[in-house]
Amino acid sequence: MNKRPETDKLENVRNVGIMAHIDAGKTTTTERILYYSGRLHRIGEVHEGAATMDFMEQERERGITITSASTTVYWQDSKINIIDTPGHVDFTVEVERSLRVLDGAVAVFDAVAGVQPQSETVWRQADRYKVPRIAFVNKMDRIGGDYFHALNTMREKLGANAIPVQCPIGAESEFKGMVDLVSMKAYLFHDETMGAKYDIEEIPADLLERCQELRAKLLEELATIDETNEIFMMKVLEDPSSITEDEIHAAIRKGVISLKINPVLCGTAFKNKGIQPLLDAIVKWMPSPLDRGAVKGINVDTNEEMELQPSDDAPLAALAFKIMSDPYVGRLTFVRIYSGTLAKGTTLINTTKDKKERVSRLLEMHANQRKDRDEFFTGDIAACIGLKYTSTGDSLCTENNPLLLEKMDFPEPVISMAIEPKSKADREKLSLALGALSEEDPTFRVNTNEETGQTIISGMGELHLEILRDRMFREFSVEANVGKPEVSYKETITVPGKTETKYVKQSGGRGQYAHVCLEVEPNESGKGNEIVSKIVGGVIPKEYIPAVIKGIEEGLATGVLAGYGLVDMKVAIVFGSYHDVDSNEMAFKICASMSVKEAARKCKPILLEPIMKVVVTTPEQFMGDVIGDINRRRGKIMSQSSIKGYIEVHSEVPLSEMFGYSTQLRSLSSGRASYTMEPSHFERVPAKIQEELVKK
Repeated sequence: MNKRPETDKLENVRNVGIMAHIDAGKTTTTERILYYSGRLHRIGEVHEGAATMDFMEQERERGITITSASTTVYWQDSKINIIDTPGHVDFTVEVERSLRVLDGAVAVFDAVAGVQPQSETVWRQADRYKVPRIAFVNKMDRIGGDYFHALNTMREKLGANAIPVQCPIGAESEFKGMVDLVSMKAYLFHDETMGAKYDIEEIPADLLERCQELRAKLLEELATIDETNEIFMMKVLEDPSSITEDEIHAAIRKGVISLKINPVLCGTAFKNKGIQPLLDAIVKWMPSPLDRGAVKGINVDTNEEMELQPSDDAPLAALAFKIMSDPYVGRLTFVRIYSGTLAKGTTLINTTKDKKERVSRLLEMHANQRKDRDEFFTGDIAACIGLKYTSTGDSLCTENNPLLLEKMDFPEPVISMAIEPKSKADREKLSLALGALSEEDPTFRVNTNEETGQTIISGMGELHLEILRDRMFREFSVEANVGKPEVSYKETITVPGKTETKYVKQSGGRGQYAHVCLEVEPNESGKGNEIVSKIVGGVIPKEYIPAVIKGIEEGLATGVLAGYGLVDMKVAIVFGSYHDVDSNEMAFKICASMSVKEAARKCKPILLEPIMKVVVTTPEQFMGDVIGDINRRRGKIMSQSSIKGYIEVHSEVPLSEMFGYSTQLRSLSSGRASYTMEPSHFERVPAKIQEELVKK
């Protein structure tokens, strides 16, 4: 086994994501990081469609990020693996799965708008995975750019402990650089060198007092978050000037890793100011895999919780977090290695699916460019070729260490459309394309409507399905017709009930016999389906129970009112019987499927519709029209807030009422209002609308 390169010591590895609201400047920031770290010789611009990290054609045309791209750069003596994530809510799964495997994140905020709706979503996702964050207030050169306003919105809307570690010099078109409150030096960037050169000078006289105040607050905050460090506290109280820069950096790092503070930096990525200090901050304050500590998992053999230390010598544990179809090398599986070493040619166990896998090639990815590697070490992000069964969220390990890591949960799709191939030749290509795309994206589902035989695709929003349709055409050359987008309703029950079903078939020779009794009751909203076996005394033999559960799952997949999936149900298998000769797995599966449907019919089923969280930002003069329009769409206004002459209206609106909303909003506000929308929850459909849907 090779040893890890000296330049890649584990304590110097940083796995960092760049996350933010759409258009806050994530990809531009990443492009600058690539440029200044020497990874690129020319800066790629998003608006010119030349960004390295936005390598898909659709990304370049639209100027948005759709898939998370990963790359590796070196800065000082550290190796930084960077993932640039999308900001658009339709691609929220890309952010979710990236955050699951990252050790830290840089949250980018727009200096004018501060915290925007999608920034809140990604921040909540990072909270869920306990990811340490630093913040970068971007676009300081824009008219209305205000660093301290952005800081306040972080505290108010995110509940973040946002601590300024820099103070901007100038604002808007006069933005020249920033003061570093740790070293108390001014960084002034040269426009003519694309920001590659900067001068470190004394603090301008007009800013000195403000910077001293901010530094005092920074030191006070650092002293309060780490009460164990008494020496530091005493120095802050008695002689702040005696505190060294290294001591401050150590205190900030500790605060970041323990999730107690979020240091805030500033700059303008587009105008090449502030990126080098951001890279310094990533190296100094972000955790290495060692800081994140041991990896917890379940031993598949013993069902006990076990811990693996992040070390190259520990047994291998890796998590697959992304599948990608590459036109040149086929199916790529991106994995994060939590412990051990992954070498080319290794045989692995996929403990999630209980399958053996073999790694035929290993690649280091730089966006969509690839470089062959013989092995990867703890803390690395690797792309594997040759894994056939692995999908997003699966655990991979060696045979002598069958470990299951924490799973990833993905939201349910809310929108569907029918798709059919234009010709017979396209039929096969379409099924290949749909298979490949649903492997890549866990929020993209494909199923067949049993009554009409139509293929239905479901996703997170209109843009999501539009991009997938576009990819089918470009990457897989599939010509297909698509129907209008439709809402993905769900069904559930409202009262508990019991059912007893016998499935008996005699047709000469061996017959079919199964007998199943089920008890069903409504589950908590949003909890999903729970199936439990309460069989005692072997009335249904143990080997048939998995078939009964499978049958129940299949029965729940198509509802009893309008064929939509049944959700939020508790199903208990309580009794049954079997025949020594005629019973088999298939009979029990069919019987269970019939039984759960029969139970649902008896238990007053209702339809549920997806409710969207809609945030509209509008100039004050159009507020009345905007609110009136939301009310007409059966929407509920949840709250309002005002930001610099604009009103932010938070509401919950049924998705079925939101089609064509962007056009309507433009005409209501003379094109000046904007909105974001994300799935919130499912709610009961009003009786009158339910009648119409069931009739259809």
